[in-house]
Amino acid sequence: MAQPFKEMVNPASVGSLADGVAAAWSAFPRDRFVAEALDGLDGLELKDRVRHAARALAAALPPDFPRAAEILRQATARVRLDMWSGWPATEYVAARGLDHLDEAMETLAVLTPYATGEFAVRPFLDRYRDDAMKIMHGWAESDDEHLRRLASEGSRPRLPWGSRVRWLMEPGPALPILDRLRDDPSEYVRRSVANHVNDIAKDHPEAAVELLARWRSEGGSHVERVLRHAVRGLLRAGHPGALELMGAAPGGGAVEALALEADRVAVGDLLRFTVTVSADSPGPLVLRYAVRRDGSRRVFHLGERLVSAPGQVVTVAKSHSFRPVTTRVEPPGPRVLEIVVNGAVRATAPFTLTAP
Repeated sequence: MAQPFKEMVNPASVGSLADGVAAAWSAFPRDRFVAEALDGLDGLELKDRVRHAARALAAALPPDFPRAAEILRQATARVRLDMWSGWPATEYVAARGLDHLDEAMETLAVLTPYATGEFAVRPFLDRYRDDAMKIMHGWAESDDEHLRRLASEGSRPRLPWGSRVRWLMEPGPALPILDRLRDDPSEYVRRSVANHVNDIAKDHPEAAVELLARWRSEGGSHVERVLRHAVRGLLRAGHPGALELMGAAPGGGAVEALALEADRVAVGDLLRFTVTVSADSPGPLVLRYAVRRDGSRRVFHLGERLVSAPGQVVTVAKSHSFRPVTTRVEPPGPRVLEIVVNGAVRATAPFTLTAP
């Protein structure tokens, strides 16, 4: 089993950060910082571990933020940081640098190639809307793909784990950044752009569809891949505009057969099923499936097929895992499997999830 993320903030990561800061500033109380950062760490979850280490860092650095920020920037040249050793440093910048926009954003720009600053940039966007966005526009022009990605990722309306910035929930405040990066040579950056548009689509679906349609009309080497990733949420919802972007007729297609291997599945096992779909007309079949129970309906990718003639048949076999994960608990009980063809539910089958 993979190591939980929280355990990646550990004595080794704290030690790496301490080594970098000590190399940049000879007066750094390395041993005290490490002891304070590790004291009580075991009982904390991931983000609380990061905050805990950041507080220990604040207590060990000079109280003058511009001087402390300079030390952190120099530390990146002394030790190879990574996400887990560098995250407390970006958290420190977010917590202690809010009265120093320029120094803080410069420090995040230096840290982000090692430990992404997407979470730390949010308080600055919240307080300094125009000035912070001006800096991020500059990042979008950088030769460094990490900075270009930060411009898109840090301004996402619904950044996972990121603090909510209300004005970013408006339709398209970061549009100039997205326009600049939509055909970026780096897939790392383009994927962030697609995720950003997927966020926009959750609150402003029509605006997202209009944006993607414009990008397609303007062309580009990577526009189709960005589009397909950006519309995934709208496709799960069966949004007609998104289906049309994919060339799929909304509601087109029928389920000829749906067979479950078993109608009882234990927690930890797989639900195996086979579905046969026939096309109403030539074009794409966008296939999804949903698992529904009282109070919950979760939609998943099943497949996409391009058919050349009406009546053409497509058969897809799928296994859905009910393996427990830390972020989701699936209680035993009745379930319904739904097959969604071009945005419309075309077949259902009941089954029961049982205790392991």
